[in-house]
Amino acid sequence: MEKIVSLAKRRGFVFQSSEIYGGLNGCWDFGPLGVEMFRNLKDEWWRTMTYREDIEGIDAAILMHPRVWEASGHVENFTDPMVDCKSCKARYRLDNLLADLSTKRKKEILRSIEPELFSGKLDDEKVLNEFNNRIKGDVANKVVQTLVPCPNCGNTATFTEARKFNLMFKTFVGPVEDSSAVVYMRPETAQGIYVNFLNVQSASRQKIPFGIAQIGKAFRNEINTKNFLFRTREFEQMEMQYFVKPGTDTDWFEYWRSQRIQWYIDLGMDKQKLRWHQHEPDALAHYAKDAYDIEYQFPFGWGEIEGIHNRTDYDLSRHEQFSGKSLKYFDDQTKEKYTPYIIETSAGASRSFMAFLIDSYNEEEAPTADGKTETRVVLKMHPRLAPVKAAIFPLVNRDGMPEIAKKIEKELRPHMRVFYDDAGAIGRRYRRQDEIGTPYCITVDSQTLEDNSVTIRDRDSMEQIRVSIDQILNYLKTKII
Repeated sequence: MEKIVSLAKRRGFVFQSSEIYGGLNGCWDFGPLGVEMFRNLKDEWWRTMTYREDIEGIDAAILMHPRVWEASGHVENFTDPMVDCKSCKARYRLDNLLADLSTKRKKEILRSIEPELFSGKLDDEKVLNEFNNRIKGDVANKVVQTLVPCPNCGNTATFTEARKFNLMFKTFVGPVEDSSAVVYMRPETAQGIYVNFLNVQSASRQKIPFGIAQIGKAFRNEINTKNFLFRTREFEQMEMQYFVKPGTDTDWFEYWRSQRIQWYIDLGMDKQKLRWHQHEPDALAHYAKDAYDIEYQFPFGWGEIEGIHNRTDYDLSRHEQFSGKSLKYFDDQTKEKYTPYIIETSAGASRSFMAFLIDSYNEEEAPTADGKTETRVVLKMHPRLAPVKAAIFPLVNRDGMPEIAKKIEKELRPHMRVFYDDAGAIGRRYRRQDEIGTPYCITVDSQTLEDNSVTIRDRDSMEQIRVSIDQILNYLKTKII
C-alpha cells in the first residue's frame, strides 16, 4: 500500500489535500494524471450506463430540502455507534474497533464470554463467523468497554458507552444560523434521483422498466478515515437507480448483478480479486429486500467497491408520504397505477479508481540495453483508463528527429492525451511511461528518416513494431479507442 501511495504522489495521481498546511485527513486532491484517469473511469461508466435506450442521466444539486433526508431515513438512521477513550480522548467507531482486532484476540474474547462453547480449537474462518454473529449490539458495547485496548494509548477498559453519531455534514442556508436554516451536504447521490423520478420519466417519455444515472460528490463525516481513498469524507459516487414493476424485481436484480461485475472484468480487473458478499437478513439496510456488495481484495483486505440493492418501493413511498405528492407510475397500456420497485447499482468512483490503480500495479524484471535486467514498475491498466495514451520520443535531439516527433504529437493531440519527451536515454523514457501506465510509446529514429516509419512499443509485452507515420492514428485507435 505504501508503494501505491508513494507512486500516486510522485507521479501526480493523488495528493494529500492542503498538504502545505499539514493536510486535512480524509480529503484528497487528484493531480494531473489522477484527474485524467478519474475522468476516463467515470466516462467509461457513463457510456456503459447511459448509452442505451432505457437509462437517462441527471445531475442533481448537492444541497436539497432537509425533509428529503427525513424521508430517506438518514436523519434517524444514518448514524454510527461511537466510543471515546477516557484516557487519551481518542474517538472510534465501535464496529471498526472490533473489526481491527486480530483473529487471536477474537478467539480470546469468544472464550472469555462463553468458555463452555469455545473451549476447544477454533479455525480462523469459524472464529470470524462466530465473532460477527455474537459480538454485536449491547454485547459489542460491553466487550469494547471491558476487553478491547485503545489503539492509541493501549489502555483497556477505558472506553465510554457507545453513542449514536450522525454522519451527515450540516450547514446553513441564508444569513441566520439557526435550526430553521439547517441543510445537509448529501451523504449519497441517490435521493436526488428519487425526488426527480416523475420529472425525468415525463420529460424523457420513458416507460418502466427504465433507469436514472448520476455521477456526483457525496460527503460523510467519518470519524476514522483510513486506507488512502477507501474511507474519506468527500468522495464521488456513480449511481444508477432502475425502476421496475413489482414482481419483476428479482429478475432485474440478478440482471444488474451480472452486468455490474462484468464491467470491472471488461476493464481488466483481476477476476480472482473480485468476489460477492451478500448481506445477511439481519444486516440488511432498513430499505432493502436483498443486497450484494462487489468486493475487491485490497492490500489491507476485502473491501466494497459497489453495492447492488433491491430497495423495494421504500424510497418512492417515503417521499410520497413526506412530500404529499404522488410518485406513482401509471401504465397507459395496462391502466395500472403502482409505486415502482428500485434496483440500485451504487459504485464508489473514488474506491473504484483506487482498486484499478492497485490492480494495475506490477513490478517485474526487464532487460536493459547492456544485456542485464532491472526491476521496472508498470501500471498495466486498460488503455481506455490510462491517463496518457501515447508518448512520442525522438531517439536523439538532432538530424530532424525532434521536428518529426513534434509533428506527430501535434497530429495526435486532438484525438487523445499524448506526451512528448526528449530527455534522457530511451530506456529511461520508456520506464517513466511504464510507471504511469502509458500503453504505447512512439519513437522517431534513423529509419524514420529513410522510410517515414516509426517504432511503436507495447507497454505490457515491450514488443516493438514498425508503423508508417500516416497510419499511427488509425493503429492507436484500434488499440485504445
